[in-house]
Parts: sequence; C-alpha cells; structure tokens
Amino acid sequence: MAALWARQLRTQNATSVDAAWSALIGVCGTGMALLAGGSDVQRWVAAAVALGWSTRLTHHLLRDRVFGHAEEDGRYRAMREHWGAGAGLQFAWFYQAQAIAALAFSLPFLLAATNPAGNLAPVQWAGIGLSLLAVLGEGLADRQLAAHRADPTKRGLACRTGLWRYSRHPNYFCEWLVWCGIAMLCWPAPHGAWGLLAPAVMFVLVRFVTGVPYAELRSLKSRGDDFRRYMGETNTFVPWFPRAPRDGVR
Repeated sequence: MAALWARQLRTQNATSVDAAWSALIGVCGTGMALLAGGSDVQRWVAAAVALGWSTRLTHHLLRDRVFGHAEEDGRYRAMREHWGAGAGLQFAWFYQAQAIAALAFSLPFLLAATNPAGNLAPVQWAGIGLSLLAVLGEGLADRQLAAHRADPTKRGLACRTGLWRYSRHPNYFCEWLVWCGIAMLCWPAPHGAWGLLAPAVMFVLVRFVTGVPYAELRSLKSRGDDFRRYMGETNTFVPWFPRAPRDGVR
C-alpha cells in the first residue's frame, strides 16, 4: 500500500487501491485459512471462499476501473478535491488504513478455519449460498451499470435499470450480503461470533464512510437534478420498491 501511495503521488490517480485491497484480503485470508488448526474441510472451504471472493472482485476492479478508465475513479477525485492541498498526507493515512482493513477482513476466514468439525453445519451451507447469490447479484448490478454508462442516450441520467430501480447502491448492498454469508460460515467455530463484526464494519464503511457518501457526491456533480429526483424516488441501500417522485432524500 505504501508503494501504491507513492505511485498515486506521481499519477494523481488512487483508483488501484480498491483492487489492491481486495487482492490483499484474498492472499491473507487464504493463507490464514490454510495455516489454521481446524479440520481439513473447514480450512479448505474457508480458503476457497476467500480466494473466490477476492479473485472475482479484484478482476472486476482491475478491468472496470484500473485498466478500463484512464481517469481517476470519481470517489477518489471527490476525496482529492475535498482534502485540497493536504490530499497527499490524507491519502497516506487512507492507504495505510486500507492495509489494516485488509488484515482485519481476513480474520473471518481464520475464524472459520479453526472449526474442528469434519462437516459443514447447516448455517455454514446457508452462508455459502447467501454469499454466492450476493456475488451473482453484485455482478448483475455491475453489468447493468456498465450497460447504462455505455448508452449515449443515457448520458447525464441516473441508472434506473434492473437492480438500480430498487436501490441507489445495489452493488454495495450485495457486497454487504457477501460478508453476512461469511459471518455465517464462521458461526459454528470457536469464537465464531466475532465474525459478525465483519458485516457490521462493512456496513458502516460502505454506507457512511468511503462508499455511498463519495459516490453520491460524484453523482450529484455529474447528474445534477436527475440524480436528486432519483434520490427522492429510490432507497439508498436496502432495495425496496420505488416511491412516487418527490423532493428529498431517504
């Protein structure tokens, strides 16, 4: 992360930090799971979930945001503008916070892999199923947004297609559900209840810190009144049926 921070000082582009974060979780989570003291089944399942989640997300972020666009991701442009002359130092803290967060989000895989049980419990199967469905939902939301952005007739308009009709951030919601499923994978393990911290922290981060606030600040600047109407019609995070057009934000 320190090396990537130095790179962004030169390029003024911090987009790669997201892909690095997900890749670090995959490396650390997989390694922790394989080296843990639980049964072979628990260790290999935890490692597979860590590696599968990380590979999909890292590939998507590299293709869609790092190599797919020359410009800096809008969230980080908004941060850079907000921090002004102090952006270099603020990003230094931000990158190190991402490194610490990657280590913290690797711990649920370690917890799950300490389980001595030779078979997966029903709650673990349910957690794996929830995570898989959420990954599919996140991928669908990403494709729907990409199709919207590629349509020149939709330029300057908020995406209201598919899942985006019911939530302004269905990709973040699905990502949070993935971590709910991972917490369920941890649950039967000794001290597995600590795994609940992962979805709790993820919710706070994407809803109130680095996800929704900066994404919406960017959208308000680029889409203006149409996005304000979209905010009045559509839930922020949890999907629900659209409301009648009105002013205000929910």
